[in-house]
Amino acid sequence: MGTQPGRSVTSKVLALLDAFSPATPALTLSELARRAELPLPTAHRRVAELVAWGALERGDDGRYRIGLRLWEVGSLAPRGLGLRELALPIMEDLYEVTHENVQLAVRQDLELVFIERIAGRRAVPVLTRVGGRFALHATGVGLVLLAYAPTEVQERVLAAPLERYTELTVTDPVRLRRRLAEVRRVGYAMSDRQVTMDALSIAAPIRAPEGVVAAISLVVAHDRADPVALAPLVQAAGRVLSRALGTYRQPTGRVPLRSRHERQ
Repeated sequence: MGTQPGRSVTSKVLALLDAFSPATPALTLSELARRAELPLPTAHRRVAELVAWGALERGDDGRYRIGLRLWEVGSLAPRGLGLRELALPIMEDLYEVTHENVQLAVRQDLELVFIERIAGRRAVPVLTRVGGRFALHATGVGLVLLAYAPTEVQERVLAAPLERYTELTVTDPVRLRRRLAEVRRVGYAMSDRQVTMDALSIAAPIRAPEGVVAAISLVVAHDRADPVALAPLVQAAGRVLSRALGTYRQPTGRVPLRSRHERQ
């Protein structure tokens, strides 16, 4: 095993936690040690401490899983906590109007993180989960977050290889740069079969004093999507959330989508 000498206790613990993924949510002690590049006795000690604290749980099958205590701590992340509380009533309203998937995401470096979602019962299946990460260049929320990201972030994304999810995914940096400019011009993004061939998403920015901090989107079946009708709904939801964050003023002549709390 290619263990690394001189690693701190903290780095070893983080490596153990980082061993888990959506594809591998349950691991044996040996698998944890191998993935974290730790000797088995060291992994055993650190895992025992994580179990005692509640960060990991050991199932009847002997495999370890992320514990509820770690989820409790993670839910306190300030970028997600207040925004999720503000967004949920508005997301619920958007769902009631459309009965489609509603998603909320923030950017973390060169990726996006989904911090909330409402899945439509008869809506198109999506490849997302709360807490899951995704590339910025393909999804509706990702295009919004990238379009309003600092120039340095945009250039790093454009300079790196862009993953192709479908035959329609835009992977040419020149075309992607034009798409980002269009997002800023019209105020929303449309991702049409860029991630799966059966889905289309419409996303809009959510603004705070420091700029665009999140994006909200609808994900619908491509064959029944009406972007002209959906875009104003998503933009209105973004404006309501932006106003709730205290930074946005409704343009004259537009009727906002009001949250359930505002209607009461």
